[in-house]
Amino acid sequence: MTAMHAPSTFQETRPLLRVEALSKTFMVGKTFIPGSGQAVRAVDAVSFEVFPGETLGLVGESGCGKSTLGRCLMRLHDVSAGRIVLDGIDIAPLSPRQLRPYRRHMQMIFQDPAASLNPRRRVGDLLAEPLRVHRTADHAGITQRLQELMDIVSLPASFLDRYPHEFSGGQRQRIGIARALALEPKLIVADEPVSALDVSVQAQIVNLFSDLRRRLQLTTLFIAHDLSVVRQVSERTAVMYLGSVVEIGPTDLLFRTPAHPYTQALLSAIPVPRLAANRKRERILLKGEIPSPANPPSGCRFHPRCPAVQERCRTERPALARLADGRRVACHFPFSLQTT
Repeated sequence: MTAMHAPSTFQETRPLLRVEALSKTFMVGKTFIPGSGQAVRAVDAVSFEVFPGETLGLVGESGCGKSTLGRCLMRLHDVSAGRIVLDGIDIAPLSPRQLRPYRRHMQMIFQDPAASLNPRRRVGDLLAEPLRVHRTADHAGITQRLQELMDIVSLPASFLDRYPHEFSGGQRQRIGIARALALEPKLIVADEPVSALDVSVQAQIVNLFSDLRRRLQLTTLFIAHDLSVVRQVSERTAVMYLGSVVEIGPTDLLFRTPAHPYTQALLSAIPVPRLAANRKRERILLKGEIPSPANPPSGCRFHPRCPAVQERCRTERPALARLADGRRVACHFPFSLQTT
């Protein structure tokens, strides 16, 4: 199953989330000596939009900054620069007290359901806590909402009296999804929500996401390293490399004709069934390791590993420019390695 192109209505509405030149820098090796430590820019001037009812997939190698970006959007990390405009309000500069009214509008589903659920609290208490904190319902309303949430994620209401350790990984992640949906948020950030699960359970959770997306019109940033999962659940896909977005566009278009050499290399690594007709693909092997974000290369960040590198790539960093087909690509020579 593959995702359809993002409906034109997405582009005709105001973005629910607009990220503008967002950066996050960490200091590593810092001591009490003034000026010590090294700056690592985990997220580097990232810009994109997510439209109401849309699922935007975010992919890239481990360490490229995907999860850090998601945590910045949730303001679990303070941002170093840039804007996070949620439904017209820039939440990036808000203090924790100023941010509190907006917390209910953005929720996160974490990678490891076992680590994200308090083992000392019953499921009912975990799901009820956000409702109590934000005072969205009285006792009777909370009880009714808990039953609705369990029904939404296809779990029996009797599980509300159990503790997280009594469930399987897939059941715990369903509980994590229910908690994220409790306040009916405008935006959900799903940070690799299936990567910690068994393959058979992954399919169940992905199908649940697809069903909830249609039923509840969820607006989601879906972070993953599994390209097949992203292709199934997202209308558009963004590809990150070394802290920056290098390509973003409709999922079908990006998978069918990737424009950036890094995207082409990622997609070339997807296994193709031996018996599939007309599905020949040349594997693109990248040389070398990902450069350190503490000392990124000049020019295009990808140029030390790019098979199609040219002199301009070594000195001039490409902007995320819009192509004729509507996607945006940060490459001086898009489609240069096209092999499909």
